[in-house]
This record gives sequence, C-alpha cells and structure tokens, in this order.
Amino acid sequence: MEPVTLTTERLLLRALTPDDIDAVHTICQDPGIQRWISLPTPYEREHAEHFVERLAADGWRSGTICTFGVLPLGGGPLLGAVNTHCQTGTWEIGYWTAKEHRGRGYTTEAVTAVARWAFTALGAQRLEWRAEVGNAGSRAVAEKAGFVMEGVLRAALLQRDTLRDAWVGSLLPSDLRLPGTHPYLPARS
Repeated sequence: MEPVTLTTERLLLRALTPDDIDAVHTICQDPGIQRWISLPTPYEREHAEHFVERLAADGWRSGTICTFGVLPLGGGPLLGAVNTHCQTGTWEIGYWTAKEHRGRGYTTEAVTAVARWAFTALGAQRLEWRAEVGNAGSRAVAEKAGFVMEGVLRAALLQRDTLRDAWVGSLLPSDLRLPGTHPYLPARS
C-alpha cells in the first residue's frame, strides 16, 4: 500500500519521513509517553530512526500498520502520530502527542480523520482502542472521537515484562454516520 495524506480543518496527516526523526526522538523523551507506551528506555535516536525508517515504512508497504505524522495544516512542527493497524483481523488505533500540544483537540481531530479513512478506504468494520487502565488522557481522546467504552480486559497489555489491565473501546462506521459494508444488529438490552 502506498502512504496517503489526509487533511482536516487544522491538520495535515502524512507518512513519517526521515526529516521527522529528530522530532520523534525529542517527543518520545516525555516520561508521560514512556509511561503509557511500550517504548525502549532510554529512548535513543536510533530507536526513532528504526521507528520512522523501518517500522512505519514497512507498515505502509505491508498495509498492516498505517502511521501518520500529525502536523499543523499551514506548516509547523510534528505534533504527534496516529496509526491504525490490523494484525489479528481487527483494526486498532493508537496515538501519542507531544506534551506541549496536548489539550488543543489536535489528537481527537487526527484520530477522527484516521478512523473515517479506515472505514472508507480500508473497509474496516470496527476500530478498537486500547490503553492501560489509568491512562485518562488517551481515554479522553478516544471518547471525544466517539469511541464507546466496552470494559476492562484483564492482563491484556504487556508493558515492560508486566501484564497490565487494559480499557477497551470501539468505534463503528455508524458512530461517524458512515455506512458499513454489513448491517449491524445490536443486542437488545
């Protein structure tokens, strides 16, 4: 799959490039990101190089991990990243944002754009969001983007050799007023 570019009212979402390596390295020094995302610690420049030049690039080529760098539409610094990935038949979404750019709605805007793209271009029928229980910032973004919280999965995340409980939420095409490829019949309460 060839990388695609998406735009929103305020953002440009595009594949990461080697020009983003220094920004990825700097952003991923944030203890908040290192606390909630399984990154090597310490996070060296070589890790950022591997992420941008290998993992993100190979993910686009295979069509299994589509990683977007998030930037201001009119130009400016890397604000964060959003990816959607499908390795077990279910599409998932993940994201991180530079500390100094949190709280402005950028991540929610980017997540919504990537979700719409996943439903319309990739044919995803359901997107899942997962985060370690306690990651309130990630959960707030997911809920603002329309994800419905479904519960807690016990021992569902392996973080630094320790299994941790995870919140899980889902987003359906109909949650964004998009048609799905199959009808959905929800359970009756």
